[in-house]
Amino acid sequence: MDLQIWDREIPYLLEGAETPNLFHTYFLETEEPLPCIVVLPGGGYSRRAPHEGQPIAEFFNSQGFHAVVVDYRVSPNHHPAPLADVQRTVRILRHRANEWKIDPQRIVTCGFSAGGHLCGSTVLYPDVYSNDVETDEIDTLDCTPNGAILCYPVISVSEPFGHCNSGKRLLGEERYAAEQADFCLERKVTKTTPKVFLWHTSTDEIVNVKNSLVFAEVLRDNEIPFEMHVFPVGRHGLGLAKAYPDISEWARLAANWVKRNF
Repeated sequence: MDLQIWDREIPYLLEGAETPNLFHTYFLETEEPLPCIVVLPGGGYSRRAPHEGQPIAEFFNSQGFHAVVVDYRVSPNHHPAPLADVQRTVRILRHRANEWKIDPQRIVTCGFSAGGHLCGSTVLYPDVYSNDVETDEIDTLDCTPNGAILCYPVISVSEPFGHCNSGKRLLGEERYAAEQADFCLERKVTKTTPKVFLWHTSTDEIVNVKNSLVFAEVLRDNEIPFEMHVFPVGRHGLGLAKAYPDISEWARLAANWVKRNF
């Protein structure tokens, strides 16, 4: 089932830019409320990679979780449009939790690469909703998920180890020069940040594994519970990594982390 994110005026609308305004639902038949995983495919904030969408949702279904995949806005749309789309989706899930048999206290975002940056943003940044458009009762609900699963994530968007191109697409060249530091997630962790699961490969040639290592260190320093797995060999963008028996274990590990923690 495909549903609209915004059923009225869309905030931060850029005329002429792609505005999917959709999230795709993968709900299980159940009488008991279940956790829901909000999947955010990667693509450098320029696209949304299909192999990091539906297959991920279907895996989490196999583990007994609901899932949704968000078609968040990408370049030439800039921040805060992508984050607004995801925050609204989380609010909709809480608003319709009884109807859809979702436990509103067990909503976890799961993002890949630049989608991992967006996923991290959901637990680190405040509500970005625009006061310039009409609000509704959904907008009164909490937009912060209960946890986050970060898969080979972009954490920093600055030198020396960050993925600068993701930052430039997220902000635009002009804003990037002035604001990049504000979008390096390792600077945003606080004592109230929700729990995090991280995985990466040490040989990732696109997003340096140091992104995850630095983020984990900051989580530790702030006493935030986290679980991290670094696999020795593997390229960037593996998704479920079915061709790699060792790395493919990440998905089961992440599912078990959700079951233990939420």
